[in-house]
Amino acid sequence: MVSFEMNDRKKIGLGLTGFGIFFSCLGIVFFFDEGLLAMGNILFFSGVTLTIGFKPTMQFFMKRQNYKGTISFGLGFFCVIIGWPIVGMLLEGYGFIVLFSGFWPTLAVFLQKIPVLGWLFQQPYIRSFFDRYRGRRVPV
Repeated sequence: MVSFEMNDRKKIGLGLTGFGIFFSCLGIVFFFDEGLLAMGNILFFSGVTLTIGFKPTMQFFMKRQNYKGTISFGLGFFCVIIGWPIVGMLLEGYGFIVLFSGFWPTLAVFLQKIPVLGWLFQQPYIRSFFDRYRGRRVPV
């Protein structure tokens, strides 16, 4: 059963996910600093795990259609840990796009409903781009 209530575990998970994204961005700004990138990866993964739960996280990463993204993300994480941050971030970026590509339709609907910027995303050319991916099922 999916629970949409915001308990303390989910709040901590969202905070860890946010800090993970922050440290990853900071690691990129500081010319691919291995320590910041590794900390960002650990915080991001632990935050996602706390937010949606351990079992749904494992089910998401172990789905057959997500194997390519999971392996790419894992290899990228390993490359960052051993000191190859640029190669690692490229692999992680590819893995992130493959893993979370099912969420783009949800993001498109959200962007079109933003009061100030929504008009930009409702322009005919941009809207046709978003409409191509609408109607697909969200993977979680």
